[in-house]
Amino acid sequence: QVQLVESGGGLVQTGDSLRLSCAASGPTFSSTTMGWFRQAPGKEREVVAAIIWTGGNTYYTDYADTVKGRFTISRDNAKNTVYLQMTSLKPEATANYYCAAVTGRTTTSRLVYAYTYWGQGTQVPVSS
Repeated sequence: QVQLVESGGGLVQTGDSLRLSCAASGPTFSSTTMGWFRQAPGKEREVVAAIIWTGGNTYYTDYADTVKGRFTISRDNAKNTVYLQMTSLKPEATANYYCAAVTGRTTTSRLVYAYTYWGQGTQVPVSS
């Protein structure tokens, strides 16, 4: 069982930066694929970024086109934590942001159903 707890959300203005954190429990974090998703009111949950385990201590990152170049996903295995650094925030980024995890590797890291564990979410309102 993996528990995920997000933090770092809050009201920001257009153009601001914000870093979200997701603390994970469990002994297998280093071999876990982690993702960040978001869900705006009235919309479906969508992937923002993922950091996919490929074996050993190697990972690769993947980003939604809408955030590529502005958002960065990273992880600190010593702290069992994954981060989402967001820059140049826009009002359309307003959403609840969720951390997700699946043990091992996946080829479907952009899909909600690929993940087994989810956090409760953290709100990120971006004012114009």
